[in-house]
Amino acid sequence: MDGGQATIEERQLLKTLRWWDGFLVALANPGFLIASLGFSVGVLGPWGAVLVWTFSAILGALQSWIYQEPAAMFPHKSGGIALYAHEGWKRYTNLVGPISTFGYWFGWSAVLSIFGLIIGNLAQAQWFPDSTWSINLGISHFGLNKLIAVICILAVFLFNYRGMRPAVWVSYATGALLCVPLLVVMFAFLTPAFTLPPSTLTFSYTDAAGQAVTARPDLTVVLVWLYLMAWSSYATETCAVFAPEYKDVVGDTSKALKSSAVFDVLVFFLLPLGVVGTLSVNEINAGASGEYLVEAMRKIVGAGSASVLIVFVIGGLLLSMNTATMDGSRALYGIAKDDMTVKGLGRLNRYHVPGNAMTVDAVINIGLLVLFDNTLAILAASNLGYVIAHVTALTAFLLLRRDRPDALRPIRLRPIWLPMAGLLAALNVVFIVVGFAAFEQTGYASGVTWFGVARELWLGVLILLVSVLLFLYRRIVQDKSRFTWRETPTPATTGS
Repeated sequence: MDGGQATIEERQLLKTLRWWDGFLVALANPGFLIASLGFSVGVLGPWGAVLVWTFSAILGALQSWIYQEPAAMFPHKSGGIALYAHEGWKRYTNLVGPISTFGYWFGWSAVLSIFGLIIGNLAQAQWFPDSTWSINLGISHFGLNKLIAVICILAVFLFNYRGMRPAVWVSYATGALLCVPLLVVMFAFLTPAFTLPPSTLTFSYTDAAGQAVTARPDLTVVLVWLYLMAWSSYATETCAVFAPEYKDVVGDTSKALKSSAVFDVLVFFLLPLGVVGTLSVNEINAGASGEYLVEAMRKIVGAGSASVLIVFVIGGLLLSMNTATMDGSRALYGIAKDDMTVKGLGRLNRYHVPGNAMTVDAVINIGLLVLFDNTLAILAASNLGYVIAHVTALTAFLLLRRDRPDALRPIRLRPIWLPMAGLLAALNVVFIVVGFAAFEQTGYASGVTWFGVARELWLGVLILLVSVLLFLYRRIVQDKSRFTWRETPTPATTGS
């Protein structure tokens, strides 16, 4: 090994990024909030949504702070938290690596179909309201909104396929568009359009009989939504995925993680507050897929061009899709380079980016659009593996401290972060168990169950099973070696 990279590698990831590029890529995270906020207000109530989103963002910020240390330990390895999970757990089991990576990848990858569908819904409602074209596929419908979503997925794929700099410039352009609705709604409390919601904390949801229920806060409902919110509020960890591509691996990775974590806590408090202080619950529910943000801007800045406001929102959603492509493809590339999945995903194209992994992303998400009509259903399917990846990465941080005490650590966190990592991992396990068991309490389940479990959740399980099969295929068929349950870690003093 030379600097953590194999000498036979013909192409390498290029070092073209600075910490502010990583921060900009993570600016996609408020876009994830936009996708889920409307649904959460309908279930948690105005103040409930504000408080639970803020709490979830704080958890995400603490986790990102922890990920600085393993990111600095493995500066030449792509893959982010899934790679750290593999490094920490591989002396105990090799299966954590592929399971964490595919769970992590699918959590990010599904952003393409979720946000593509939201863009399609916004565009159809604004510019093609009379369109009735739709194909009944039996399990779902394919209409103009999904066609627009496919076009968005392919456009983002093409920009990323041609190299890192074009992808970053797309992030700059779409990030600028996102800043307009973001700042307007975040600081709505400074305008006459803002009114504090009622001080009572009420949670509303639709029960199994289809009846509207309003009740005092219920812990199960809160935990289910903390499970779903992780998909949005934990995403600042994406800054660590690009560690091999920063010019100053340690310094830029640390600054990107810290700045995006602090920024997200601010946004995840002020944006929900601006929305619930500007719109009624009914208005938010009517546009829960993202249209509510346009209505909020109209109330704050006055009547204007609806088309322009929607373009701003679409720009922010495209930023999130762009980030998802950059992040998810590198996770697959990193794990393939560590011999944990099929070789083809570990190749870079002539533009020095993981083109094969990006192609898989695009194909899978077009498939998701065929399977599902509801964005929250896709989120539920993707979220299981993503939260599992955080559990394994946090516990890997603890294992690396215990098993490799002498490893090179350019960033070494204070001892207080050890019990903090354990607490965060335990909380995420609780979120997974409750979120999986009580998903119907979100009020947005499809109603389709297989063996008593929501269809959406089974897809998340299937992805994790496929990861194990691909790992076995790589080791037994492609590498022509025998399966080993564990492997010897790299030398403790190198940190690589």
